[in-house]
Amino acid sequence: MDDSSVTVDSVLALLRTSPLDEAQLEQLSREAHQLPRAELVYLVGTRPATEAALLFRVLEKDAALAVFEALPAHHQAELISALRTQQVADFIGDLDPDDRALLFDELPATVAERLMSGLGAAERAMTTAVLGYPRHAIGRYMSPEVLALRPGWTAGEALAHVRAHADEPETIYLLPVVDGSRRLLGVVGLRRLLVADAGDRVEDLAHEAVRATATEDREEAVRRFFEAKLLAMPIVDHEGRLVGILTVDDAVAIMEKENAEDSARTSGSEPLPRAYLSTPILGVVRSRIVWLLVLAVSAVLTVHVLEIFEDRLDQVVILALFIPLLTGTGGNTGNQAATTVTRALAVGEVRFRDLPRVLWRELRVGATLGVVLGALGLVVAGLVYGLAIGAVIGLTLLSICTMAAMVGGLMPLLAKKLGADPAVFSNPFISTFCDATGLIIYFTIATAVLGL
Repeated sequence: MDDSSVTVDSVLALLRTSPLDEAQLEQLSREAHQLPRAELVYLVGTRPATEAALLFRVLEKDAALAVFEALPAHHQAELISALRTQQVADFIGDLDPDDRALLFDELPATVAERLMSGLGAAERAMTTAVLGYPRHAIGRYMSPEVLALRPGWTAGEALAHVRAHADEPETIYLLPVVDGSRRLLGVVGLRRLLVADAGDRVEDLAHEAVRATATEDREEAVRRFFEAKLLAMPIVDHEGRLVGILTVDDAVAIMEKENAEDSARTSGSEPLPRAYLSTPILGVVRSRIVWLLVLAVSAVLTVHVLEIFEDRLDQVVILALFIPLLTGTGGNTGNQAATTVTRALAVGEVRFRDLPRVLWRELRVGATLGVVLGALGLVVAGLVYGLAIGAVIGLTLLSICTMAAMVGGLMPLLAKKLGADPAVFSNPFISTFCDATGLIIYFTIATAVLGL
């Protein structure tokens, strides 16, 4: 058996033992120090708050800081509430200002104020600056600690400046070039600065910067970040003055958070604020119940449609057998289209002005799918239940697929235009709309073909 697994098992056994005497605490500390950093993050992130706090207390400061930084802000706040010790205040100042701001957002105001007051003047000023931006603005995720260069410096002077201050900023791989008013003029990569002649001027080495405004939406800024394949991106105010820098690790964290939100909301739930195994049962229930209630209420519309066409079902009972097939096909077709268009929106491949092109494309895609599925339905249902029923099923599949694909392509664009999250707005609406509309189409075609 792997030694690490034995250590994890022994750590878990000690955490479940309450209270621990001095000898057991020392043993827990020894066992915890043998664990890889990833295992420590997993244990602190997935155990109940009291056990996580106990494990966190026995970690050395460097290990504790690394584990703390790897946790989501909401989980960090819960851990602080469980700890309430000087250990927290000791390393809060070691966090980057953007990470500290995200943590303070999750803490009660009194706790955040107490921790803020314990910071030095410079750290407090940088944290306050980050907290001044809206929650979804890219300014909340930037580091205000930036090593900037002046355009009139030589490469030698710039390198001397970098060596003297290399420990202060979060990154030095991309160096902004600013004038006396901190207006961003361009950027210089550290590699280019290293290979340049000592006498070369910084303004000649600099190139135009891919930048973002501090108040810009984080998702839009990060999408541009990855499109340009950057390691860092300068953040400016509305007048073009440098206020911070976005690093690749923060950009990855934002993208992971956005993807997690989209994935959860596409499936009709809310993202969990912390690790699944450490989220209380009621927390998981709350993340799912809202959308289940919305979909349950909206399903009343489908029931009402069935009531309207109840007399048709009485005349040809066999029609009821195909309802799950048709509604499921419509919902799946619509959701496939919505997922494709939502992703295209996220990566900037389509805009709202492309709506006519999207609808025309989905019309053709849906019709093609409908022809294939409809032909299959015509043959199978026709052989088993007769040609008339086969025709009804075939025509309905053709119509539903075409309609659902167009609705699926429309909803994300409409949601984006209205300022809503396409993942939230699209799929629940599509499922309800396609169910109700698909039944209307089904019974209308059945009435016409079967003469009901």
